[in-house]
Amino acid sequence: ADLPPRSATCSPAVNLLLLEDHDFTAPERAVLQGRRLQHLLSVQRVEAGDSLRAGRIGGLMGEARILTLEADRVELEVQLHQCAPPKLPITLLLALPRPKMLKRVLQTVSAMGVPRLILLNSYRVEKSFWQTPFLQPEAIREQLLLGLEQARDTVLPEVMIEKRFKPFVEDRLPALAQGSRGLIGHPGDYPPCPRDLAEQVTLAIGPEGGWIPYEIELLRKAGLQPVQLGERILRVENAVPALLARLF
Repeated sequence: ADLPPRSATCSPAVNLLLLEDHDFTAPERAVLQGRRLQHLLSVQRVEAGDSLRAGRIGGLMGEARILTLEADRVELEVQLHQCAPPKLPITLLLALPRPKMLKRVLQTVSAMGVPRLILLNSYRVEKSFWQTPFLQPEAIREQLLLGLEQARDTVLPEVMIEKRFKPFVEDRLPALAQGSRGLIGHPGDYPPCPRDLAEQVTLAIGPEGGWIPYEIELLRKAGLQPVQLGERILRVENAVPALLARLF
């Protein structure tokens, strides 16, 4: 069947073309191949002379104009002048979710502007979760980049992995949370989650069954206090954006 006119195509998932350092052949020239090129060809259906929103990973944003377009490469003229949007003032501690959910959560965290994510063990985290290939650095980076593309951001979140709950919470968390408002997202008879904060926050979100009482107590000793969103129990992939949106 004939393809629809370019104006009738769906909005592209990539709202910002992210450029790696190795893409640049000169300060204002870049060449793309692979996944990003295929997206430009098949989804955005660009042509020579078109301009796109673009950004350099870890750097500025601006525009990229297509100079030459071929089946296996595209050459861009790049003009970058705009800073990336500010990050949220938060450190997010997240009990490691199941692998398929982890991919979605990583994209959400990146898109919503979380600057630091700590993936943490918990009693209710299955041991097999730690064996997933989605925890490999390149796999984590891939999902974070998808979130940046969606939100028009260029700065990757920092992701840390902590497989030992008790040593991390007792030895490192108190210093990490110092000077911030420490919160534990947990269902129960606790105060409601605060709204519209302007201060630095350290937020701990547990697995789908919640933290066990022993873990809550250790987190409290580290300076975090439980808060709740109501009586409903949310999946982790829903609790994360709900809490971030409510806090900020």
